[in-house]
Amino acid sequence: MARLPESLFIDPAAAGPRSSRGGASPTPTDMNSASVDDLIRLLQAPDYREDVLYLLNKKRETGQELALPLWNSFNTIYILLKEVLDIYRLLTTSELTTRHSNRVCNALALLQCVASHPDTRMPFIKAKIPIYLYPFLNSKETERPFEFLRLTSLGVIGALVKVDDPQVIHFLLNTEILPLCLRCMELGNELSKTVAVFIVSKILLQEEGLHYCCFSPDRFYSVGRVLGGMVDKLAAKPSPRLLKHIILCYLRLSEMPRACEALRRAFPARLRDATFIHIIHDDPTAMRYLQQLYYNVTTGHLSARP
Repeated sequence: MARLPESLFIDPAAAGPRSSRGGASPTPTDMNSASVDDLIRLLQAPDYREDVLYLLNKKRETGQELALPLWNSFNTIYILLKEVLDIYRLLTTSELTTRHSNRVCNALALLQCVASHPDTRMPFIKAKIPIYLYPFLNSKETERPFEFLRLTSLGVIGALVKVDDPQVIHFLLNTEILPLCLRCMELGNELSKTVAVFIVSKILLQEEGLHYCCFSPDRFYSVGRVLGGMVDKLAAKPSPRLLKHIILCYLRLSEMPRACEALRRAFPARLRDATFIHIIHDDPTAMRYLQQLYYNVTTGHLSARP
């Protein structure tokens, strides 16, 4: 294959991400120098792949449509999945570097484009592509390269649940996403925790998801234990956005009578008192969630759904 057009790049000696070919990888000077279709075709060449993944994500950041070209072009999804699969061998070693992680995160971000698009979302689900991301969510490592993979993978799942589609929730529950989200809520950094608890809140807002989480005492208490631990940590290091999602999870659980009764016995004290009022007092929605939650738990009567 012909060399990538020189017009795409600045001086290779300039600072920039490293390339698999050795030496400094070029970065684009003009985002219009190559079309999305041209870059997708260049993904077929392994020697250029790291650079092209980076450039395609620069296109994504400018709002260019990528989902349909990625999904409908020959071999492209396979190539993105191969990037994911090739990194598995490093997940249980100390060899995973930031460069490795960034390359795979670029591939994952392109998969997120596909997961977000209404015309490719269900084909993406039917192909069971999210399952390939689960090893990144299952990792117990907390170093930055692992955290990048965790957060970007959560971003793909978050893009799927944003639409409140029961079919999406059904797929995710059947592939055991809940324990993986709970692990991320325990081990991830603040941003990963926020995305993971957002996913859990979207699961709980679906009837199937609520019944799934409350199906057995073990499952319910697993969710409650992790949420309770997060509340305790937020007392020392507040995060309004994270707290809002946690309150919504508790509120939704409180709408199941048996779960509400259990919450009355194991409700975090810091949600009963004024510990967090100063954190969310400027967010009327979060305040309403907290008031409804307190009413449900203290009276046993269920308020209207948020």
